[in-house]
Formats: sequence, C-alpha cells, structure tokens
Amino acid sequence: MAAAGGEGSGFKLNDTAMPYRQALALLATLFFMWGFITVINNTLLPHLRSVFDLSYTQATLIESAWFIAYFFASIPSAKLIERVGYRPALVIGLGIMAVGALLMIPAARIPSYPFTLVALFIIASGITLLQVAANPYVAVIGPPETSSSRLNLVQAFNSMGTTFAPLFGGWLILSRSTGGTSGADRVLTDAERLADARSVELPYLIVAVVLILLAFVIYRSRLPDLSRSDLALEAAERKQLSLWNHPNLIWGIPAIFIYLIAEIGVANLFINFVSQPEIGNLTHAEASNYLFLLWGGMMVGRFIGSFLMRAIEPGHVLAAAAALACAVMLVTVFSTGKTAMWALISVGLFHSIMFPTIFTLGIRGLGPLTEEASGLLVMAIAGGALVVVHGWLADRYGLQPSFLLTAACEVYVFWYALWGSRLKSERKA
Repeated sequence: MAAAGGEGSGFKLNDTAMPYRQALALLATLFFMWGFITVINNTLLPHLRSVFDLSYTQATLIESAWFIAYFFASIPSAKLIERVGYRPALVIGLGIMAVGALLMIPAARIPSYPFTLVALFIIASGITLLQVAANPYVAVIGPPETSSSRLNLVQAFNSMGTTFAPLFGGWLILSRSTGGTSGADRVLTDAERLADARSVELPYLIVAVVLILLAFVIYRSRLPDLSRSDLALEAAERKQLSLWNHPNLIWGIPAIFIYLIAEIGVANLFINFVSQPEIGNLTHAEASNYLFLLWGGMMVGRFIGSFLMRAIEPGHVLAAAAALACAVMLVTVFSTGKTAMWALISVGLFHSIMFPTIFTLGIRGLGPLTEEASGLLVMAIAGGALVVVHGWLADRYGLQPSFLLTAACEVYVFWYALWGSRLKSERKA
C-alpha cells in the first residue's frame, strides 16, 4: 500500500509494510511512553530534593542532566538512523531507555545523586533517538498542509503519557515516601532519606519491563523504512542546498529551545509551588494530583489544536496560545492562593500546541533537508537544560517571581508565530 508523502519526505510504503495509519498508531505508543517517562521526573524532582536535601538549583540540575542529553545525542542519533534505518533505531532507543531505567535501581540503593544523574542521562539519550526518528516521520508521511494538525494529534498521545505519569509517580513514589506525605518544610532523618530513596525502585522496574516489551513489538513489526536508494538521492540533493536559506528553521531552533525552558520550568517547580502554604498548602503527594491536571490540559489542548489547524493558519493558533500563556503566567506571579495555583495549571492548555506547531513550521518547505533540520530542532530540546536558571532565580528571588522567566519565553514564541516562522518567499510578498 502506498501512502502520500510530504515534500521531500523520502518515506515509501511497499506491499510488505504496514499501512501508514497503522504505522502512526504504533508510533503513538512511543510518543506515549517517552512523555510518560519524561514527566515521572516532575514527581522525582521534589522527591530527590527531600532525599538529598537539595536547593532548587541542585534539584533542577536533575532536569538539566536530562535535557543535556538532547544536545549530545541528537546528531549521533541522526547518523545512527542513516546507518541502520528507522525501525532498528527505534528498537535501540527503547533498549537504551530500559538500561537507564534499570540503573535507577542501584542508584536508589546506594543512594547516589551523581549516579541518579547518569541514569537519567542514559534514559534521555534513548528518548532523543526516538524523537529524531518519530517527529519528522509523522510530519512528512502525509500531506504537507496538514502536517501541523497531524503532529499535534499524535503528540496528544505524548500528552496522554504526561497526564498519567504524575498519578503513577504520586502513587508509587510520593505516597510511599515520608517526604511525599509530610508538609513542605519537613526535614527527613537519615533513616527516612534511605527508605524514601528506595521507593523509586519498583516504578522504574515496571518502566524497564514495559520498554523491553515495546522494543520487542517494534522489532517484530513491519514499520516502513527509508530505502538506501532514497537516502543516496537525498544526500546528493542536499549538497546543493543550504539550511541558512530557510529563516523559518533558523528562528525555529531558538523557538524550540526557549519554549522548553518555559515548559520544563513550570512542570518541575509545579509541585513545590502549589505546596507552599500561601498558594495551595498541599503535601507533595496531593500536589501531584494537580500536576495531572496541568498535563491533562496539554493533552486536551493538542486535540483541540489539531482540529483548529485544519481551518486556521497554524501560526495564528500558535500566536494566540503564546499570548494567553504569557497572560496566565503574569497572574501566577502577581496573585496568591488558589488564583495563582489555577493560573499555573491552566498554562498547560496553552503550552500544548507549542512544540509540535513550532516543529512543523520549522521544517516547512525544507524538502530534502527535512531530516537534517529535524535533527537540529530536536537538539534544541536541550533548552530544557536551562531550567537550572529557573531554579537559580527561585533560590535568589523567590519561587513565585521566578515564573517571570516563563512569561518572557512566551513573548519570543509569540514573535516567532507571527513573523519568525514565515518562509523566505512570504517575506518578499
């Protein structure tokens, strides 16, 4: 069965490959799993902050180690895909993630903060490989005019994973630990820290088993791959083209980078923020239930965004989302109590479409350069590593004022949506 491909996609389905809709359904499980594992960090961060008695700066360094992997692993991932193909690369990526998840068990038993950072770096390296393969696949396998809608739809399954992860982490990590069920100011004894550290063993063992099973399913599937002749042809075409001739990509790379600072900063400091007495006055375990609503808003927003972008220009939808996100972040900073808490929760709805829409606007019109451009955009996910700056601002100026950084990030996304994402031909018109 042949499927329509986007401009310069290079994806061809033959009689032995599964239909492209089935391929997208299988890839949706990957989007779900890497979203799920990424957001477990949101419950892991306040947990490890209690276990290791970390400052906000040290705690957000956990997330920085995670996103630094995107910077170092993106280009090697693209090279690996070119060498072995998409399906084997996906299997390898899932295997790397499983290894990292299993390493979390000895890291908890020691317990060791540096060992934990290494294990998380390995998991993130596997996710990077999946990102480099799956995002451009979804974007180019169908008609170019619906690429933003399609990627938002599949990314909704990523958000489904991020929605359920806080419940999983809250139940198996925070609700089973002293730090997670105590007040925000509780200082743990050494014995309590050791017991709390080991509460992450079962969740990561479950994650590792699921990843291994999913790798086996992908290995046995008939997921379509790029042929060697297609790769050679595109390589020849690329030599005559330049990424620098595409301003939508040039400005899109920092747009992804800056957006990730906003998304990850909100998610990782959310539990600490709503737990404060003057905001929500909750335990960490209780706060994780509200984190479920933050990520649930992202899932709902992506389904809505996918529908809207079939009738409205994606850049206009992105601009509206950025403006509303900036507004609710200002409410978060300058109000208190439940108003501030619900304002922060609502930002998930407006963040929802940002990554997939920026991604598809960034690769629009790239043709044979699509895969190379995708690698650069995935590398820009390393912007999440700068969440440590958000942590530093929280330590120096207070947790609530630190969210002004998030509002500033939304301003750039707004600019990119209306002007930076325009193609070179549109700028001359």
